[in-house]
Amino acid sequence: MMLSLKNLQNTIYNPTIPYVGTISEQLKPGSLIVIRGHVPSDADRFQVDLQIGSSVKPRADVAFHLNPRFKRSGCIVCNTLTQEKWGWEEIIYDTPFQREKSFEIVIMVLKDKFQVAVNGKHTLLYAHRISPESIDTLGIYGKVNIHSIGFSFSTDLQNTQASILGLSEINTENVQKSGISQFTLPFKGRLNSPMGFGRTVVIKGEVNTNAKGFNVDLVAGKSKDIALHLNPRLNVKAFVRNSFLQGAWGEEERNITCFPFSPGMYFEMIIYCDAKEFKVAVNGVHSVEYRHRLRDLGSVDMLEVDGDVHLLEVRSW
Repeated sequence: MMLSLKNLQNTIYNPTIPYVGTISEQLKPGSLIVIRGHVPSDADRFQVDLQIGSSVKPRADVAFHLNPRFKRSGCIVCNTLTQEKWGWEEIIYDTPFQREKSFEIVIMVLKDKFQVAVNGKHTLLYAHRISPESIDTLGIYGKVNIHSIGFSFSTDLQNTQASILGLSEINTENVQKSGISQFTLPFKGRLNSPMGFGRTVVIKGEVNTNAKGFNVDLVAGKSKDIALHLNPRLNVKAFVRNSFLQGAWGEEERNITCFPFSPGMYFEMIIYCDAKEFKVAVNGVHSVEYRHRLRDLGSVDMLEVDGDVHLLEVRSW
């Protein structure tokens, strides 16, 4: 699954609020819930609740309570309700929700947490306090207009053993054979066929919680030239791009509309090779492009990844 919001299942259109509906399948790592809507001008708050059942008295447990509020400068409050008692609030003050504005919420279920993006931008992480497997009901309450609710029940992240497709790993002792296998870094892989127009490389991983930065490099094995050096620096929120040609670094490119990475987040980075440039998308959203500086793309036959990430999957086609 490429984090695609196109092929959603069981989509519900224009539900009446309050909405309480059964979730048709179990939420496993990799599942997505996509909610599109609009905040009315008089909204004070609304909430999206992932519930265990739909009981009102006593009130059903809420595994994940996502509650945008609009008083003063606004915030998002997250919490868990068990046996009619709220736990500790996690509050995010950098909120993307605004009155009179449309929104798209993507809730992604990961093994140990929920990851929420709003309008294509990473917004928050919320560690599981109740197992997500027990969630069977979605509730939406408060002052909000909902256009659609869609689900994607992918089990792509179920088996988090490291997997490589379309590459052959160069130092094979990297992939540990015991238990959950994972890549040790630096990762070096040889592309099964060299870089060229229409080629795609996908890297899936999780940014370390205390990450300063990491790098993804497309390398010409013989010359050691780096055609594309992608270097997200989380400590300064810079997404640096460069090339290393004939023994020297070129001029850095840094301009971005928004920095797509955050400590602890799961990401899928797609690098697509076009006739004139590389295009890079993160979690389904276009992030940067980089005009080719190395003319001989056919010499680019290696992928290297290093830094503060936990690598889950690498593939190329």
